[in-house]
Amino acid sequence: MTRSRADFRFFSQLRVRWVEVDMQKIVFNGHYLMYLDTAVADYWRALALPYERSMHELQGDLFVVKSSLEYHASAQYDDVLDIGLKCSKLGNSSMEISGGIFLGQKKLVSAQLIYVFADALTKRAKTLADPLRKVLEDFESHRPVTQMAMGNWAELKSDALPLRLEVFVKEQGVPLELEQDEDDDKSQHIVLKNALGVVVATARLLPPVQGESRLGRMAVERQLRGHDLGSGMLNALIKVAQNRGDQRIRIHAQESAQAFYAKHGFKPVGEAFLEAGMAHIEMCLDLGSMRTQNV
Repeated sequence: MTRSRADFRFFSQLRVRWVEVDMQKIVFNGHYLMYLDTAVADYWRALALPYERSMHELQGDLFVVKSSLEYHASAQYDDVLDIGLKCSKLGNSSMEISGGIFLGQKKLVSAQLIYVFADALTKRAKTLADPLRKVLEDFESHRPVTQMAMGNWAELKSDALPLRLEVFVKEQGVPLELEQDEDDDKSQHIVLKNALGVVVATARLLPPVQGESRLGRMAVERQLRGHDLGSGMLNALIKVAQNRGDQRIRIHAQESAQAFYAKHGFKPVGEAFLEAGMAHIEMCLDLGSMRTQNV
């Protein structure tokens, strides 16, 4: 059951809270299972599988049948812990997750979690669904767990539009008449599908006008945000713009996403403003300077 930090490709991080420390001033032993369970939720996000919807698609659910912990050292209040997880074994209906909780390079806890895939109502074990088996194997083998497609609006509307409506109209309250416009027919669209064929991210890139193109309608499934799905799409669209000779890409970014775009080289232009009732800021990426740096 004991594994080193190097055995894990996936880590979830958390900070120990005061409420989790016992009278010995160390983390109460039962909380380590909670840490692992929190990390498992992040593991599903890394697989690009929103848990509840994915189990519905797979017509089953996963039930814990065994949890084993081996304690090596203790965590204390305010420690920042890294929880490593690895799918170490797949059976006919079961999957084994090996875990390690680390403080830096120091291992505090080793873990073994065994799940059985079963009917959600009868709780009777079922054969592990092939798409689930494949995505677990792909992830642990460092193979992609999503598929990207590019095309025009006629080709990708049926894939992209439902997610856009879910994110912009239902979640953020953007009026339907503002969400869809004539620019969709002009744009290069991109969608990202997970291992179950569900669209989990989408965006569009308008054709350039005087060397400047506009990026927009970037939407990511709510449960999967923060796991770089948006980065993959953004990098792909930046490459499209570079290949066709665009000089700049401009975007009206929601203020909450400013740091995300800044990480990819976009710089703010002007002051914040309201668009569809939400705070936005205009940002620009200079592709000309990127080409100069790459020479």
